[in-house]
Amino acid sequence: MTTEGMLLESRIHEYENLLKVMRDERQTDQDDSISITQALCRNADWTVSGAQEIVELVKNYGTFILRNALAVAVVLGMEDGNKGF
Repeated sequence: MTTEGMLLESRIHEYENLLKVMRDERQTDQDDSISITQALCRNADWTVSGAQEIVELVKNYGTFILRNALAVAVVLGMEDGNKGF
């Protein structure tokens, strides 16, 4: 049985690898929003608006609030939100 925790861990490893490759290739830092957005679109099948939203969420809220938001979304059974990403 796959749990949300297992899915999250898998996604973390996926993005670690994707962003490590991007940083190695371009010598960018973790605050390079444009390169991160491009990498998400190119390698993780995000739309530009979806990738920009993810990057802004990370920059504005960080792991503390997003971890708690994820926990609440899981408890409420909300796979997709109102924005349609």
